[in-house]
Amino acid sequence: MPAVTVENVLVLPRVAEPEGAERPVTSVTTAPSGYEGEGFPVRRAFAGVDLGRLDPFVHMDQMGEVDYGPGEPKGTPWHPHRGFETVTYIIDGTFQHQDSNGGGGLITNGDTQWMTAGGGILHIEKPPEELVVSGGLFHGFQLWVNLPARLKMTSPRYQDIRAGQVALLTSPDGGSLLRVIAGSLGGPSAGGSRGVVPPGQYSGPGVTHTPITLVHATVSAGAQVRLPWQASFNALAYVLAGSGYVGAEKRPIRMGQLAVFGAGDVMTFGGGERSDMDILLLGGQPIGEPVAAYGPFVMNTRAELVQAFEDYQAGRLGTVPAESAVPVEPHPGHDVL
Repeated sequence: MPAVTVENVLVLPRVAEPEGAERPVTSVTTAPSGYEGEGFPVRRAFAGVDLGRLDPFVHMDQMGEVDYGPGEPKGTPWHPHRGFETVTYIIDGTFQHQDSNGGGGLITNGDTQWMTAGGGILHIEKPPEELVVSGGLFHGFQLWVNLPARLKMTSPRYQDIRAGQVALLTSPDGGSLLRVIAGSLGGPSAGGSRGVVPPGQYSGPGVTHTPITLVHATVSAGAQVRLPWQASFNALAYVLAGSGYVGAEKRPIRMGQLAVFGAGDVMTFGGGERSDMDILLLGGQPIGEPVAAYGPFVMNTRAELVQAFEDYQAGRLGTVPAESAVPVEPHPGHDVL
């Protein structure tokens, strides 16, 4: 699992030992497996968890880990989105993105694509042709971040975040590598994505409409991490690889499982006695609005969903570039919640 690595984490800035109330673990759920797009395997990370506990997140797929043979890599056809943002983070392998707003490019080990669908966009995600021919390892995730009603129809936006741009930190004992993709860690009021960063706070490069923090942590076997976490944010932890524990109560957790934390100021987790653990940490400011989600759209009301489908069918969500295939109807997988 390469993503972004360093030879010696001890040279990195260390997150200060936090103070405050521990967040208890309220649930641990196991993601069911399924298939996405043209048939690549995924784990539905949020399955079985109430949307109110996830807010402002609405959906997340772990893509792979799968070692494709020649001719096997798959992607998605052209499809629409409205009302939220997609965050695609590639740990191993290469993915190609193109959208009707002119955004796109290749992302590979440790890169992130951040697409604000806003009022409407068409996009396609696929492995590049050379990867289809050769096959190879593929592993990543895609997260959906909701937008509040006032920003549902904002203009589409695309961010290409290179692996070298993420903030790299380590835990107080130096036993973990922390990759801050969006939001911030450490210092007072950790988690903000706008304004001046307080001393001792480290921010990732992702620019967010909805305030969130997104961190990929690699925890060494036997190491424990206690991180300050914005009290007004929710707190989720999904294990990408390995096993360990979550919470001060040291509740066991393994690959493919999601932990939901309760209220507090500090998130605690650690690697197993013999196993390193890669864990994705997510938190955000709850929007607290009704969620009407169906197919590729996340809105506030059923009427807005109907309007989104009508706008898509009328061609008002964008135009597929002439050199690309005609888009298909919204399809199962991450396009149906």
